[in-house]
Amino acid sequence: MDAGRVIADLRELAELTGGPGGARRVCWTDEWVAARELVRSKLEVLRLEIETDAAGNVWADLPGEQDGFVIVGSHVDSVPAGGWLDGALGIFAALEALRSHLDAERPVGLRFVDWADEEGARFGRSLFGSSACAGTLDVEAVRDLEDRDGERLEDVVARYDVDLAKVHESGARLKGARAYLELHIEQGPVLEQRGEPAAAVLGTFGVERRVAVFTGRAAHAGATPMHLRQDSFLAAAQAALAIREVGVRHEGGVCTTGGATSDPGVVTAIAGRTELLLDQRHLDAGELAAMLAEADAACRRAAADHGCAVELRQLWAIPPIPFDERLVRIARDAVVAAGGKDTAIPSGPLHDAAEMARLMPTVMLFSSSSPQVSHTPEEDTPEDDLRVAIDAYGRTVADTLAAAARGELPPRG
Repeated sequence: MDAGRVIADLRELAELTGGPGGARRVCWTDEWVAARELVRSKLEVLRLEIETDAAGNVWADLPGEQDGFVIVGSHVDSVPAGGWLDGALGIFAALEALRSHLDAERPVGLRFVDWADEEGARFGRSLFGSSACAGTLDVEAVRDLEDRDGERLEDVVARYDVDLAKVHESGARLKGARAYLELHIEQGPVLEQRGEPAAAVLGTFGVERRVAVFTGRAAHAGATPMHLRQDSFLAAAQAALAIREVGVRHEGGVCTTGGATSDPGVVTAIAGRTELLLDQRHLDAGELAAMLAEADAACRRAAADHGCAVELRQLWAIPPIPFDERLVRIARDAVVAAGGKDTAIPSGPLHDAAEMARLMPTVMLFSSSSPQVSHTPEEDTPEDDLRVAIDAYGRTVADTLAAAARGELPPRG
């Protein structure tokens, strides 16, 4: 693995779809297409077969002598005003894995993937392409999701040759898969605080994502006394503060009220209807369920206190998903060999690897994040840490291929 080449690829992508305002690779946009075309151009140099599946995922194959293959990949899409490494690090590290094995003897093949719409930035449904491939995407639940401009998901993806009725056909790409490997930035403070450049990942947090709809009564801001108001925005604000405390009480868990929108949304009117976005995460399924129940109760108390009604609607959910213990051990050893420490941490953010882990042995590796933020233009990682993480990923790929060749990771039927 040539870490310098990976970093050069990343900087080329940042120049194409970045700048002072951050990354501009939101899925189902022209700039996402431009980012993908850059990735495709680098795959074409390797003279590999490249295809796009029914869910919009891009695949490239480097065959081996035996049946089956190890999948390497990530996602090139970003959130609005995102960072230069999120998703893209895994894409170009996976591309480099193909390059490094191009002229080598390959008992087992490599299959590259760029997943479509990992972020869910436009419609709020993360892991679109990987969940469609895994068979867990509920097509009816996402069909009528709308973006901020009121466009339906079904209509938008159709412009990119994705027919919702056929997205599960993408699962055929997983027949013969032996393992899935992904490199990503941590997107948090743990590794930087420990002074560690990289780590293996134990698994991904479970997620419960809801929208709480508070319904009160719109009224004139000047004519309505305070004690006679049914202010849906105040109910939502009270609930948001209470939900924060839910996250504090459950150690290891997090709660986020990431946005609120009110109607009529003008300064001279009391908000008659307010939608509050809620995201809750924990590595323990029981703790996550308790957090959701407490958030529900907090919303109902706040609604009652302000004379409002409330309904919690599910946007999306995924259980905690542990990664394969054998591959975690391989990844830990690879990090040590690359100059890091023998450590493994859980992932709070979502990743496509969680969908693949339902079906096959899976592991991720993290590089540190410094500063300790992601999904912002300030997202970064020291180059020395990137080099360790890329080296560790390359070693993990090689050792996984060797394990597969020994029959320890049989191909998926």
